[in-house]
Amino acid sequence: MTDIRIGPAGWSYSDWSGYVYPTPRPKGFHEATYLAQFFDTIEINTSFYQPLNPEHAKQWLERVAANPRFVFTAKLWQKFTHDLSATAEDEYAVRAGFDVLHQAGKLGAVLLQFPFAFHRDAKTTAYLAALLKRFADYPLAVEVRHATWNDPEIFALLRERGAAFCNIDQPVIGRSLEPSDVITSPIGYVRLHGRRYDTWFSDDPEVPQHERYNYLYSAEELAPWAERVRAVGEQARQTFVITNNHYLGKAVVNALELISMLKSSKVQVPDPLRLRYPELEGIASNPPEAPTLFPMQK
Repeated sequence: MTDIRIGPAGWSYSDWSGYVYPTPRPKGFHEATYLAQFFDTIEINTSFYQPLNPEHAKQWLERVAANPRFVFTAKLWQKFTHDLSATAEDEYAVRAGFDVLHQAGKLGAVLLQFPFAFHRDAKTTAYLAALLKRFADYPLAVEVRHATWNDPEIFALLRERGAAFCNIDQPVIGRSLEPSDVITSPIGYVRLHGRRYDTWFSDDPEVPQHERYNYLYSAEELAPWAERVRAVGEQARQTFVITNNHYLGKAVVNALELISMLKSSKVQVPDPLRLRYPELEGIASNPPEAPTLFPMQK
């Protein structure tokens, strides 16, 4: 586990209150500080929606400083990966926030996450190659979701540019990319999205967005991924494993279970979470903070 870091995607979810985070929250409470007690990485997802504020990045470094092993990863702004409309000014704005983390040695990877609709052809391959060159001074990881990208020529391109291929778990529907343990750079990257086949591609306005990520992996489903992570970790200098099935703290549950599997030992578990997910009791190294006469209702 020396060079494998596992953690959730993001930390700012209102539905984590009373699940991952205590209620009421103590004075001075910050989510990143709290999570850094349990994890050595978090993937910043706010950077997907807008560039990181450099001042916020500085504050986050301070928030996690108590864990010297802690390293952030961060998603690239969607204007570069979804809209494909980013300008030079947009690049400048993105770099202002990323550079704070990078110069502090706390930016493990920048994730270029492309949508399922981003299929491989000559035009999209050229765009990807140009984007890799554009941000070549950062450690990069590329997430693609369509099976057309599962090709030796693409892996060769990533190796040439020193970028990691992101191995993902997603609902495999049609030409969806299937689970893998590919290594194309000194960085290994894995993301688990859950397996909500019924909502993954849903455009029903009555289905909340969070339902795409409302999925709890079983231990049996995680076990093959633990083996893939081991395989990636044996080849990579650093490996990041990100759980994105965030609804009601399920990403935190599965991240803790993966850590326990890979370490073959018990782990520290947030107290609110063990009340909501009793299955964590079997891997919790810390005793409950206090007995409760009235268990929390799910």
